[in-house]
Amino acid sequence: MLKVIPLILITMTSLLVNAQTVLQGKIKDGRGRGVGGASIAIKNSYDGGTTDSLGNYRFRTSEKGEQTIIITCIGYKMLEQKYTLQPGTQSLDLVLKVEPNELTAVTITAGTFEASDTKRVTVLGPIDIVTTAGSNGDVTGALKTLPGAQQVGEKEGLFVRGGSAEETKVFIDGTLVNNFFLSSAPDLASRGRFSPFIFKGTVFSTGGYSALYGGALSSALILESIDLPERTSADIGLSPIGVNAGYNHLAKDKKSSWGISYSYTNLAAYFGIVKQRPDNFIMPEYHNSEANFRIKTSKTGILKFYGYFNYGQFGIRRPDVDSTGLKNAFSLYNFNVYANLSWKEKIGKKWKIYLGTSYSNNIDKIRNVLENSDEKEQFLNDVPYNTKTFNLKSTADLAQIKAVLERRLYGLSAIRFGGEYLYFTDKSDFTNRYVQNGKITVNDHFKAGFAEADIYITNDLAAKLGTRVEHSSLLDKANIVPRASLAYKLGKDDQMSVAYGIFYQRPEKTFFLQNYVHNDLAYTRASHYIVNYQRVSKDYTLRLEAFYKKYDELVKTYSTKGNYITDSAGNGGYGKAQGFELFWRDRKTLKDVDYWISYSYLDTKRDYLNYPYAIQPGFAANHTVSLIVKKFVTKLKTGFNASYSFATGRPYYNIRYNEGQNKFTIAEQGKTITYNNLSFSVNYLPSIGKKDSKKFTVWVFSVTNVLGSDQIFGYNYSFNGSRKDPILPAARRFFYLGCFISFGIDRTQDVINGNL
Repeated sequence: MLKVIPLILITMTSLLVNAQTVLQGKIKDGRGRGVGGASIAIKNSYDGGTTDSLGNYRFRTSEKGEQTIIITCIGYKMLEQKYTLQPGTQSLDLVLKVEPNELTAVTITAGTFEASDTKRVTVLGPIDIVTTAGSNGDVTGALKTLPGAQQVGEKEGLFVRGGSAEETKVFIDGTLVNNFFLSSAPDLASRGRFSPFIFKGTVFSTGGYSALYGGALSSALILESIDLPERTSADIGLSPIGVNAGYNHLAKDKKSSWGISYSYTNLAAYFGIVKQRPDNFIMPEYHNSEANFRIKTSKTGILKFYGYFNYGQFGIRRPDVDSTGLKNAFSLYNFNVYANLSWKEKIGKKWKIYLGTSYSNNIDKIRNVLENSDEKEQFLNDVPYNTKTFNLKSTADLAQIKAVLERRLYGLSAIRFGGEYLYFTDKSDFTNRYVQNGKITVNDHFKAGFAEADIYITNDLAAKLGTRVEHSSLLDKANIVPRASLAYKLGKDDQMSVAYGIFYQRPEKTFFLQNYVHNDLAYTRASHYIVNYQRVSKDYTLRLEAFYKKYDELVKTYSTKGNYITDSAGNGGYGKAQGFELFWRDRKTLKDVDYWISYSYLDTKRDYLNYPYAIQPGFAANHTVSLIVKKFVTKLKTGFNASYSFATGRPYYNIRYNEGQNKFTIAEQGKTITYNNLSFSVNYLPSIGKKDSKKFTVWVFSVTNVLGSDQIFGYNYSFNGSRKDPILPAARRFFYLGCFISFGIDRTQDVINGNL
């Protein structure tokens, strides 16, 4: 009997094995590569296995008939496959689809530089903007070191890829900002109004930007304000040109905060030390105050308010280009108010809502007086002197509201849609000896609806499709605006993107406030085509981009009287811009040194304003290069920053009305000298290493144009064309020394990280 039992067991085991199924095969991804670590199992059973590093699997099961095979793996979508099991060995190969996720998914980058603490593809961080030598703490000053931006020193704004400053618009928390820059005098650039420390994210789009935004032919600068502060804090700043102080209070439950700040700037002492080219008969003086509050409306929602007030004045006296003995005394008084209220919230698991509203008011009071060498006002009847003394009061109001709804789809895919309404009111009150009642008011009700979808086909392939519908009551015209972008991930760190879009812009308000005899204006238009390659890793960033931009219906100005006086405007201008850009950033090759290089090649021509034909505009250089270097020496508690910018000469023209030919012609043309600017800054942080320090101090010293290189931005021609004066910066160099003290928040690490 005992001899029979083993025989029975062997027989039963054999029958059991023969009744089982051996399931084997390979799990692959969309590219045919084996997926290691995938779990494969039979639903409602304990049978299953795991793939090896090559994606192969093999396991036994006693289940029979039609079963559901379940395959799961991190980073891939779960797969359920019906399969009929039979005794014996069976092979089953399956393909898993990638589950898109924010850390590994492809990101559309064509035409966009993003500076954020949270985005994986960030090229620059917020602190990078502040610590860039030569930027003087100005957001747009730092962005000028990126590819696509021109080095224009005689006018405020961002000149991008052959576009004028008016073709770049700025948005804060989703809404348009009127008068982002401080008001300035002709041929002198000004800085942005807002401190970079109020922003947590910066998107600088040099083309092909999102359908959620409009009104800019060339570029969009999209800024996002900070949320709740880390803790309650106060800060003060001292420098030879002014003082500032601020306080931010965080509630004990960390669900709300409020803050206020004030700064005063007066350049009288500085100008007494560093001589300026213009005669500043009214010293530049500015009062600036800000207020904010932020409230967490839920775990996922936040309500934010930011308010800004500024009053400034200055007056400069310069030689008159039409005479060797006369001068022009230009003075400006500016009043600016801006307020922004926004709310973001998640609704359920798949919906998000954004509501934003803002209001701005800007008043410029300008007076220009023709004076003799004794600075006495002159009244001359001869042209062009008889119109050089004038008064102008310019007022710009903008009220707007915007709403966006977003619905999360599968994976990272999403669709968002919404609308916005903007009400513009622009007023001009011009008087001189011949015009005593030159008041003009222009209103525009601008409405837009938009929709945009992020479509993640796989983790490596994504598309962004969008469109806008816009209508302007001032133009009494509507348009439909398509946008499209596509990105493909080539490897772990590199990807390619392409983008296409049509962009419309209303003609600038100045054309409507001139009281032209004939004014038949419509939207101006630009079409963007962009190809981008980007490789971003922990220590290196390489970005290559080629673009083509076609302009249509640019504004043209004319003379209907057959003389030099421009009295009409219309569309019909055209142009193109094409080029290639490179950006390289390296944090590893040189020990404790972070540097980046940007290069832009631009080929552009346009026929607009009074240009006689398509020519290269005076604000565009063919080649632009920037080198930024940062190093922090811990032992010295000091960060060293340097920047060098170079640009080839820009063209200049003497465009005059030829009465014989009855049209505008070019009487003289040429190119300026090359632009060179080597700037340097030092940040000293004495609080580093001090335990339990109650205050954190940063000393800043900076110099722009250290070598004193000659810089000529163009030429102004006299009325008869016999004389031309170079357009120069107000001073050969700019020096800054300041001390900033924070109580409650240690910002020293931010400065260190910005230099590493």
